Amino acid sequence: MALAGCSAETAAQWGRFGLPEAASNRAPFVGNLWVGAWIASLVIGVFVWGLIVWVMIRYRKRRPDEQPRQTRYNLPLELLYTLVPFLIIGVLFFFTVQAQNGVLAKEPPTKPLTTVNVIGQKWSWTFNYMEAENSAVGAVVHEAGTIDKIPDLYLPVNKPVRFNLASADVIHSFWVPAFYFKLDVIPGRHNSFDITPDKIGVYSGKCAELCGTYHSAMLFTVHVVTEQEYTAYLNDLKSKGQVGEIKAPDYPNVVPTVPAVEGEKK
Repeated sequence: MALAGCSAETAAQWGRFGLPEAASNRAPFVGNLWVGAWIASLVIGVFVWGLIVWVMIRYRKRRPDEQPRQTRYNLPLELLYTLVPFLIIGVLFFFTVQAQNGVLAKEPPTKPLTTVNVIGQKWSWTFNYMEAENSAVGAVVHEAGTIDKIPDLYLPVNKPVRFNLASADVIHSFWVPAFYFKLDVIPGRHNSFDITPDKIGVYSGKCAELCGTYHSAMLFTVHVVTEQEYTAYLNDLKSKGQVGEIKAPDYPNVVPTVPAVEGEKK
């Protein structure tokens, strides 16, 4: 009766155990793992709760002078509750590795990719669209956010995208909840992943790593649009002069060397 009063969207979210509606081709790997883990947990939980209730009823004290039979060792039972948790962990580990491999798999080298170089900086994001080889754009264009301006990230629907992640300062984490994926953005290290947005819409993006004072401001808006709208947006950035790649420093957070002043001791 409670579920009957929910909207179709709320009921669907219950079926996904709280996950948002998926919007990428890699989402099923994480989505199936999430739902499967919840189902397994509920089955195990109901079984354990049932055993607890059964023992409480079956072995309860029935007479005032009755003492329950004392059992010091039960080797089969001890083996059971030792080995079963390892079995459960092993099964979850197996499916987790499968999901991880599926999510992190790269597109074939022969497949054309839309490349976006992402920079995480305190406290916003910069997106470089590497479209110099695209005849419809013919340049690398960028969109840089600030703590007062949430940047937009435009992606073409049903086109594979490669994100190259770099940090300008501290560790951040690039996360689009609807893609069911996030990846750390680490200073001095370049992480990358491939994903194909498969549903037109507007989605939220954020930093999933507590990166500093204004971590909560590290938001961005993802627009999954048609290829024509994507090209038009990039050409609009180009017309505004937002041309060229903005790069993160190779070694962020290094104290600069101060030139020695003549007459001072070094």
